[in-house]
Amino acid sequence: MSLLRMDKISKSADPLLEWPSSDAREVLSEEIFKRMIAVERKRTERSKEPFLLMLVEADSHQSSERNGKVLENILSVLLSSIRETDVIGWYKDRATGGVMFTGLTGSDKNSILSVILGKVSTTLRNQLTSDHLSQVSISFHFFPDNWDHDKSGRPSNPSLYPDLSSPDRARHSLLYIKQGMDIVGSALALTLCSPLLLVIALAIKASSKGPVLFRQQRVGQYGQCFTFLKFRSMHINNDNSVHKEYVTKLISGCAEHKPSNGNSKGIYKLTNDKRVTRIGKFLRRTSLDELPQLVNVLIGDMSLVGPRPAIPYEFAAYQTWHRRRVLEVKPGITGLWQVSGRSSVKFDEMVRLDLRYATSWSPWLDFKILMRTPRAVIGGAGAC
Repeated sequence: MSLLRMDKISKSADPLLEWPSSDAREVLSEEIFKRMIAVERKRTERSKEPFLLMLVEADSHQSSERNGKVLENILSVLLSSIRETDVIGWYKDRATGGVMFTGLTGSDKNSILSVILGKVSTTLRNQLTSDHLSQVSISFHFFPDNWDHDKSGRPSNPSLYPDLSSPDRARHSLLYIKQGMDIVGSALALTLCSPLLLVIALAIKASSKGPVLFRQQRVGQYGQCFTFLKFRSMHINNDNSVHKEYVTKLISGCAEHKPSNGNSKGIYKLTNDKRVTRIGKFLRRTSLDELPQLVNVLIGDMSLVGPRPAIPYEFAAYQTWHRRRVLEVKPGITGLWQVSGRSSVKFDEMVRLDLRYATSWSPWLDFKILMRTPRAVIGGAGAC
């Protein structure tokens, strides 16, 4: 992101940049403009052509009415100078305006920024007073943006995701229902399964050295990392480079099918992993190692139903469009992927299942997935 005061922008412009104007266009409302940002993000994920979001924010020391008038003037000037393929609107009504420059070519972000900055600064200086310019600041936000893989895992630029932070009313109401299902369901399951949890814990402790629970950082909703819980199914102090290498191949589509439990289709998963303990093999085959994640659901890091949470080094290997599986909904213990073949489907197909769920989930769909999960676990589809 680049942030500048408008009264400190250079007057130079790039003569190679010429943008036709259109008098028939208008400044979009906040709702529509944010929706257009979301649509352009999804288009860019596939086309790999970046876009640039420019935000013009008014001085917070001025009255909202005065700020609104200043921004109206600025957006009106910009509307007459930008290309017909670009989009202009209110990012935050009467407080922040925005322009989305689309169809950009070239990989050098600094060059793109320099050209657009020169054009914008010249246009505004030619048609607005210095008093108006001194009352606003301008910032630039590129998509695809960088993600912080080593720390929080969050998008480095939340300004590019305004649609995710403010869901519509209907979806917002459903989120409360989903949250209620998660709290009640996880609390009830932990209570009913407490004797089984104790037996598993004792078996793990008696069969190998190390803690009962395995803790690992995973990437949750909006890329926020959290501590993920499982029953330990591996020997302690093992090397994860084998798994990291396999996952990288899996995401890139280079992993091979491996036979498992007589499954003729094969699976995309490490098999005969020497790091796994004897009791760990049983726990993984029956998915009992997943039970401690009910605690993650109870405290709000996960949901009963949703995409599986990624390990940070997995997430670092994602293509841009893969990232959406961690943006729209919380990760879950089970989901469409688990009841549709689990590790027997390719990674891209798993992501598509997660995205289908993210765009069409409902309490009823969650209930149906939960009802199908025991059959998928007992059948061992894609298990190892």
